[in-house]
Amino acid sequence: MPAAAAPLADHIAEAERLIDTARQQGLTMRALGGVAICMQSPGNQPMLPRRLKDIDLVTPRGSGRDTARTIEGLGYVGDEMFNALRGARRQLYRDPINERDLDVFVGEFSMCHAIPLADRLDQAAYTVPLAELMLTKLQIVELNERDERDIYSICYHHELTENERTGIDGAFIARLCAGDWGLWRTCKGTIERCIADVGGYDLNAAAREQVTRCLGGLWDRIEQEPKTGKWRRRARLGERKRWYDEPEVV
Repeated sequence: MPAAAAPLADHIAEAERLIDTARQQGLTMRALGGVAICMQSPGNQPMLPRRLKDIDLVTPRGSGRDTARTIEGLGYVGDEMFNALRGARRQLYRDPINERDLDVFVGEFSMCHAIPLADRLDQAAYTVPLAELMLTKLQIVELNERDERDIYSICYHHELTENERTGIDGAFIARLCAGDWGLWRTCKGTIERCIADVGGYDLNAAAREQVTRCLGGLWDRIEQEPKTGKWRRRARLGERKRWYDEPEVV
């Protein structure tokens, strides 16, 4: 393998290499997950850092073949069976040099809930917008410490706004929740848990206040958004029917 094609050991530098190379080839890629949390933090240092294990990317709908060609040309080995069956919406790769996984979502992020990611990829140079990044965490039903750390870091480093170009676009999150009772219900539980748990982290009073204010303000904004007929119909059924998907284990 040529040296120029070898994946870099540093997660952030490698994500930038992938995104820059894709850009040179006319393909859009953006980071999400822990790498994006770092990229969106001052000096790539989140308030509550955690160990990065892999790299997660998203690319627009219909770009699966071009994505595969680009990534494999940069030193990655694709999961042939998974990518043959699901490559139009999700692709898996392995970095054999650093023994690290690369997960690529095509068009949308789908775990407990489907989060559209393809329509606003031009807003930041290397990551999905902050609202979408936040939603990929809020949509988790079985939240863990790593996810809470990511949510707290986003809230600490960025303000809640009504502007899609700056800060955490609360209007965007509220609109998605207003049309999907299941997503609304999961976000409600995640926000409530994060507010309740923030005292268990080594944060000073100002940081806890900032995080709590951001999460509380986001929930207020979600509740203010007029709900759709689809939301109201599903709300009548409530929790008698499961409102989320079980994430695919790969």
